[in-house]
Amino acid sequence: MAWLDNHLLTAVVFLPLLWALVGLLVPGGDKSAGARKAWTLLGSFATFGLSFLLYDRFQAGGAEFQLMEKAPWIEAMGISYSLGVDGISLWLMLLTTFLTPIVILASFTAVEERQKEYYFLLLALETAMLGAFVATDVFLFYVFWEAMLIPMYFLVGIWGGKDRIYAAMKFFLYTLVGSLLMLVAIFYLAYQHKLQFGTYSTALVDLYNLRLPGEGWLSVQAILFLAFSLAFAIKVPLFPLHTWLPDAHVQAPTAGSVILAGVLLKMGGYGFIRLAFPLFPQAVAQYQVAFMILAAIAIVYGAWVATVQPDIKKLVAYSSVSHMGYVVLGLFSLNAIGATGAIYQMLNHGISTGGLFLLVGMIYERRHTREIKDFGGITKVMPLFAVAFMIVTLSSVALPGTNGFVGEFLILLGAWKTSPGLAAISALGVIFGAVYMLWMFQRVMFGPLDKEENKKLKDLSFREVLVLLPLIVAIFAMGVAPNFFFRKMESSVDSFLRRAQRAAVVTPVAANTIEGKN
Repeated sequence: MAWLDNHLLTAVVFLPLLWALVGLLVPGGDKSAGARKAWTLLGSFATFGLSFLLYDRFQAGGAEFQLMEKAPWIEAMGISYSLGVDGISLWLMLLTTFLTPIVILASFTAVEERQKEYYFLLLALETAMLGAFVATDVFLFYVFWEAMLIPMYFLVGIWGGKDRIYAAMKFFLYTLVGSLLMLVAIFYLAYQHKLQFGTYSTALVDLYNLRLPGEGWLSVQAILFLAFSLAFAIKVPLFPLHTWLPDAHVQAPTAGSVILAGVLLKMGGYGFIRLAFPLFPQAVAQYQVAFMILAAIAIVYGAWVATVQPDIKKLVAYSSVSHMGYVVLGLFSLNAIGATGAIYQMLNHGISTGGLFLLVGMIYERRHTREIKDFGGITKVMPLFAVAFMIVTLSSVALPGTNGFVGEFLILLGAWKTSPGLAAISALGVIFGAVYMLWMFQRVMFGPLDKEENKKLKDLSFREVLVLLPLIVAIFAMGVAPNFFFRKMESSVDSFLRRAQRAAVVTPVAANTIEGKN
């Protein structure tokens, strides 16, 4: 117990991987499939339970990083195994451990081949994601960042649809190539620490103290900021670097789509918060307007393209482009309202879009089609499914009382303080979002039940109700009691903004932002 007190973050991060290794090494064929599923589900619940100790021990308003752990790793380069959690990474970790048992339970009937390897990869992916959220050494963050690629590549490439190899390779190459420039930038930062302080270091708290030239569009800060931002913009994904996402979502198995939308896309926003903004504040101010414009384009473009999709899953995939555009808009507003909304929207998107992918997966298991034209009148034979779909859809379109409303409202309010014009354009995304989601819902759920295949559909099973119920509870809990979540993240948001705004003001937009915050 004493070890757990001192190494709680390590325990939460690596428990899924160790649990998965045990399940992988235990021999057994198809007859042990039930036991393997139960073992994997138990491991994910154990991690979820352990993560609540983090919530209990994290002190709102305390130190910036808490429950710190540090051990030397590559000492010659100043690289260490360094972990810590703040009010932002805390909630993203809880989102990860919350969604993992849900997707495992949802996979019980969806995956019938190579189950041992499938469940191993899901838990290994959980470890990589959790590690990235708590790494306080930039190189260690990069290791976890790249480690996420491997299990997701195999999940898409082995258990995906007919074009799974193409989608998996596109996802892998986009993310890998984008990350290589980030790796070069990390080593440059370590070298700069050597020049300025006499020792190499890749620790975040050390790199935050670097002083780098920041004047000009191609200053040292600007080049480094763009190197990091490329990796993060691809992962968000931000227009025009989004093209890998629809392919990956459509071809991925349901669990892969949920994890991809629910957690992996958040890595881009988290990377901006943890690395790009505090390390290169002058470059952020310089490129603030450009990124807000790209975010506004992503919001509107993603909504327009989603509207014309004949495939439900591809429609939801393009909705992610639009919704994550709000996250980038809120972050680059550089004020407390917009940043808080952006972080909350990351959590909201994981719940609502994850729920949509689960619902699409459930109907696909029954009909083996995702074409909107193949449905109609589903409400008559699947009333429980229709109610669940309606709730998650309303969350996605930001109905007041649901989680989506809180995040989008704060983002647009924060963006208005910085750029009223871009906020007004982005607000169109709310209208367009209601158009494509409600139109899709109307065509699938209502109208005549005129297809014989649909007349025989069975409503949600008890297991499927258990899968969806936690998400529905979260939708309303986050919609009516957002302060419960804000309390833990408030001081971390303030610290993030202080670091992002510590440089001299170089643009009128940045000046207005700081005045708005004060």
